[in-house]
Amino acid sequence: MNDSPTVPRVLLDVWCELQCPDCFRALGDLDALREKYGDRVELRLRHFPLEKHAHSFAAAQAAEEAAVQGSGWAYAAAVLARTDELGARGEEVLVEVARELGLDADEVDTALIDGRHILAVDADHAEGKAIGVRGTPTYEIGGVLLDASKSQDGVRERVEEVADRLLAR
Repeated sequence: MNDSPTVPRVLLDVWCELQCPDCFRALGDLDALREKYGDRVELRLRHFPLEKHAHSFAAAQAAEEAAVQGSGWAYAAAVLARTDELGARGEEVLVEVARELGLDADEVDTALIDGRHILAVDADHAEGKAIGVRGTPTYEIGGVLLDASKSQDGVRERVEEVADRLLAR
C-alpha cells in the first residue's frame, strides 16, 4: 500500500537523429519541457537515423550503449553539439564523446563493433515509420504526432497543450 498520491506521468517520445542539426536546435525546447514538468513528463529518446547522414546509425547505437551506462540524454546532447565534426571524422567522435563524459569509451567502441544495439535502433526506426515519422525531430505525445523537421515554430507550445490536457485527467 502506498499512501502518497500518484503523480500522473506522460510519455513524450522524441524521434531524433544524432547527426541532425535540427535535433540539436530542439534541445532548448526539451530542456524547457524538463524544467516545466519535471518528472511528470518522461522524455524518451527514440532513434530515427536518416540515410543522408552516414554516421547516424552508429551514433544511435552508441547512444544506446551510453543509456545502458546511465547517460543516454547527456550523450545524445553532446553528440548533437558536434554534428559537423561527426560528419567529418566519423565514429571516432562517438568514442571521444563517451570518454569526455566519463563513460566506458572502450565499451562504446565494442558495442559499435559487435552491434549489440542494432536491433533496438532498428525497432525504433520501424516503429517511427509505422506511426508516420518522416523526419527529425518528431514528437509523439498522447497519440499526437508533431513533426518539427521542417519548422519547430509552435511545436513546444503544442506539446505543452497536449501534456497539460493529459496531466489534468
